[in-house]
Amino acid sequence: MVSVHREVEDKFEADDEAQLPRLDRLPGVATVQPPVEVDLHATYFDTAELALAAAGITVRRRTGGDDAGWHLKLPDGNGHRDELRVPLGRAARTVPKPLRTVVRAHSRDRLLEAVATVRTRRCVHRLLDVDGRVLAEVCDDAVSASAPASQNGADQVRWREWEVELVAGSPTLLVAAGRLLQDVGSSPSTQSSKLARVLGDRVPQNGAVGPARLKPGVSAGEVVLRRLREQVAEVKLRDPQARCDAPDGVHKLRVALRRLRSALATFGSLLDREVTDPLRAELKWVATALAAARDAEVMQNKLSAAIRAEPKALVLGPVSARVQAELRGACKDARRCALETLDSDRYLAALDELDRLVADPPWTKKAHRPGHKVLPKRMRREWKRLRRRVDEAEGAADQAQRDDLLHEARKAAKRTRYAAETLVPVNRRDAERLATGVKKVQTVLGHHHDSLVTQPFLRELAARADEDGDNAFSYGRLHRQEQAQAEAAAARFAKAWRKASRPKLRRWLR
Repeated sequence: MVSVHREVEDKFEADDEAQLPRLDRLPGVATVQPPVEVDLHATYFDTAELALAAAGITVRRRTGGDDAGWHLKLPDGNGHRDELRVPLGRAARTVPKPLRTVVRAHSRDRLLEAVATVRTRRCVHRLLDVDGRVLAEVCDDAVSASAPASQNGADQVRWREWEVELVAGSPTLLVAAGRLLQDVGSSPSTQSSKLARVLGDRVPQNGAVGPARLKPGVSAGEVVLRRLREQVAEVKLRDPQARCDAPDGVHKLRVALRRLRSALATFGSLLDREVTDPLRAELKWVATALAAARDAEVMQNKLSAAIRAEPKALVLGPVSARVQAELRGACKDARRCALETLDSDRYLAALDELDRLVADPPWTKKAHRPGHKVLPKRMRREWKRLRRRVDEAEGAADQAQRDDLLHEARKAAKRTRYAAETLVPVNRRDAERLATGVKKVQTVLGHHHDSLVTQPFLRELAARADEDGDNAFSYGRLHRQEQAQAEAAAARFAKAWRKASRPKLRRWLR
């Protein structure tokens, strides 16, 4: 069985002679438990090419301590890591299947083999508040490690390390503890993990995104390549989160896929379309397969909040139970479909194609021209597409047609926003302002679409409730609220569009 633990910690390098300061001086700490010493032994696993380490992922089998087992640590993109745990079991040399599955976007089913061994003599100091709750653990680690797969044999490395990991404490405590430890001579660790330290420069630096700002005169291809690398890295970051059902994991993976598709469409003339068009189709297939999981999650959250906000006297019958039962089944089916897609050979083949694309882009001659001469034209094309979609919606014959056309405008707004984001490294202020304006249009139209999709679901639930002899009154109220929200979103769209379509936001595109 897999369990998930959010790891919030800071690491510090310390000399062998260094002494921990008095930890009961930290804010909120009432007492410090007597230290507990444990011996930990960990074997780390990776592909022969160290693909996991390159992505900041670690897989280990650890014995000793109160959390012995298999551990998989995943970066969350915000400086923290999620740790998945599986019991030790009998196998010592084969990574459990649940963990192998999570990292398939990086391993591609290559063998995960032992790449390092780490032994730690750990002294644990638990910091308690006045109620006896553990706020944090401060660990004093004496570490010895070896990497038997290195070219020079088993290189031995030794060091001392202090860790502060939050348990029930606040980020303020983490910051204060860090300052206190540095006051006695330690320094923030330059490595994200013990494995990274023992492997050193053996860890490949693949898929570097590049600098946040690009030099004037940079080629159009370099700007687009930065965007492609950024979003391929984002796909690989979010893929394990989607597999683990992390909050917004599927959504963020779909956004990265959409941004890649958008870049390949908007800047398609810079690349060989015979190569990129089939890849765009595959990315669309993946995103579509993940859509149901995201839609069910959004509707579940939306309706749960709406029901909670209703006066109790107006919630007649098992409304919440019926909604949750229906959406729970939909979420389960959608998640099964999403996992089948992510586990498919077809999806892994698409990831292989993405790697080849960013490693050796099939540029056309236009890609080698200066970016400031090529890219604004591509951006203008997306803007014109968005304006046409909005004009069509405003000239719709009836409300149903207008709703459909506003959905098309929303998709055009996404492409326009993503195109502007691509140009930020070379036109920072102008591109950011345009992207921000169009994002507001996209967001409002997203709320409009969500309400439209929710209405038929509520009508169906009302009909079922009536058939079962339950009162359908509450579903009617919720339906009317969704209608009102759609109408309000349409009104906000008009205001957002006026701001986003101001000429000054796109003068730089001339």
